[in-house]
Amino acid sequence: MKRKLVLCMLLYAVVGVTISNAQVSPDESLPQTSERVGTVPIQAGNWIVGGSLGSLGYNFSSESFNVSLNPRLGFFVMDNIAVGVGAVVGLSTLKNSDNIWSYGVVPFARYYFPEGASVTGRFFGEVEAGISGSTGTSDASFLGGVKAGYAHFITNSVALEGTLGYTYSKANINSGSAVTGLGIGLGFQIYLPGGRNR
Repeated sequence: MKRKLVLCMLLYAVVGVTISNAQVSPDESLPQTSERVGTVPIQAGNWIVGGSLGSLGYNFSSESFNVSLNPRLGFFVMDNIAVGVGAVVGLSTLKNSDNIWSYGVVPFARYYFPEGASVTGRFFGEVEAGISGSTGTSDASFLGGVKAGYAHFITNSVALEGTLGYTYSKANINSGSAVTGLGIGLGFQIYLPGGRNR
């Protein structure tokens, strides 16, 4: 019994020393999670590069799930307003059917709302309209959508974003069959200073 008591006390001492050494001292820095940027990244003349690393969505018509990669490049034509172009590369998994790869080019316009803004983040709205296609068909289709989201700045030039959007795509223009759906996305943007802001 004494031996078990001594071993338990020794074990508690080792655990206590390990935990106390693992605590962060005030001199050590933690990873940066936000930056006070105000309106500097979204001023006229700046560039925006990045996109959604992945978006998950549910398609109402075909009852399928999808994931996509959406790189993009934009330019701030005015404070709070960026226009640009993005690419769409996606994969849809259909129940009892072959997987479908999709692709497209989608110009966009984005507006950052001054209302509800903080020094570390900004709400935004976005519209996009372009053309897309997919495996299994040679027809190009119209692709349009609206999104709302929030950009949280982790550094002076990098923001993490979350979006919620609605997409409309005409799968085959001649037959009039349409595909619509809601989607959520998580991505990042890099804000580069333009010539006037360097």
